[in-house]
Parts: sequence; structure tokens; C-alpha cells
Amino acid sequence: MQRNAVICLVTIMTAVAENRVVRRNGPGTKRADWNCWPPLAFEEMDSALNIQQYIQQTIKANPSDVEAILTPPLDQDEGVWKYEHLRQFCIELNGLALLLQRECVPETCQQMTATEQWIFLCAAHKNPNECPAIDYTRHTLDGAATLLNSNKYFPSRVNIKEISISKLGSVARRVYRIFSHAFFHHRKLFDEFENETHLCKRFTTYVSKYNLMQQEHLIVPILPNQQQQQTAQ
Repeated sequence: MQRNAVICLVTIMTAVAENRVVRRNGPGTKRADWNCWPPLAFEEMDSALNIQQYIQQTIKANPSDVEAILTPPLDQDEGVWKYEHLRQFCIELNGLALLLQRECVPETCQQMTATEQWIFLCAAHKNPNECPAIDYTRHTLDGAATLLNSNKYFPSRVNIKEISISKLGSVARRVYRIFSHAFFHHRKLFDEFENETHLCKRFTTYVSKYNLMQQEHLIVPILPNQQQQQTAQ
């Protein structure tokens, strides 16, 4: 690890001497300077992870611009685009999970619930079973990470088979439950997180755009049309 830090530092110092932009955080980088480099055109991203890089760059530019974040580059493969976005959602949802640990404890949230009509069973057990909401959250994010990093289903992040793309819907349904629990039971924490990240709004737009979830299961009124329907009721 120490050797890697030295290599990174040498790379950065060489780039500075040559007046080149280094898209890497060196040892001792301050929080204010983290990932602080100019944006790069998609055509210039020559990494095998260019889609992830592009998505993260667009989020960093303006997390509230959901339309821009979900608009793919020209001629982008739709399957890869959907896959990379779902990976990114799971990464960012860890931030909400961390916030929930402040007050979502087994003593107060013994089940993974949303409204009184919705009680969710955890698929991490041998047989689907109830477990405390914070454990459900951890299990769901761990399970999503395991599947999305599976060499069996996703051996490549450049070409993805249709049978693997079909797995995205089940992942989306499960991770959405984290949003719904936070909204209905930890509203202050949900609003704190959502006001900064706009993640639930982006996720709801994403699953609606690609038909990954049925509309009646999108119970958090985060989009204007959902809010209008709730007011009408």
C-alpha cells in the first residue's frame, strides 16, 4: 500500500511538471480538493470504465439535473447504460444507509416496512424472512453488490447479455424499499439525504424510464405527477 502511494505521488509530480491534468487523488488530498479536476468529454474517456466515469462526472456537475444524468451519450448500448446506473445507485445508497444508522435500530424498526400495507421479507436468508429494517438495508445492498459484481452474470462491463440485464429489475425493486422505509419512517433523514443527492428522484425516474418497476410499487411521491396524484386522492 505504501509503495502504491509513492507511485501515485510520483505520477502526480511528473504530471504537474509536464503541465498535465491528473485525474487521481494523491496521498493527503484535502476534502475540498477531492476529485477536483476539469470535466472530460466522453469521447476522450479511453478507460474500460468510461460509462461509470461519465455518469459520476455528470452527477458531480449537478446532482439535481436528473435528465442530464440519465441521458446517455450518442450510440451508447442501453443494457450497459442501465447496468452502470444501477451500480452507481447502490454505491450512493450506502450514504443513506449510513445516515439511517443514527436512528433505525432493531428496537424501533423490527421489520422492513413502508406504509402499513407494506412489509418486506429479506431475501438474504435461506428462506425469505423478516429482519430488522437496518439489517434488511445492509443485506440488500450487500446482495446487490454481489450480483452486480458477479462474473457469472456480468463478466464484462462493455458487453452485457440480455439474460443478465433481466436481473436488474429484481435488484431495483429491492433497493427501492430502502427509499420507501426511510421516507415513511425516517423522514427528516430522508429529506436531509435527498436534498443533497436527489437520489430517490433520479432512481424513480430511472426505473420509470426503463420499466424496471411497476408504477403502483413506486410509493414515495417524489416526482411531480406522483405528488399530483397524491393530492387528488
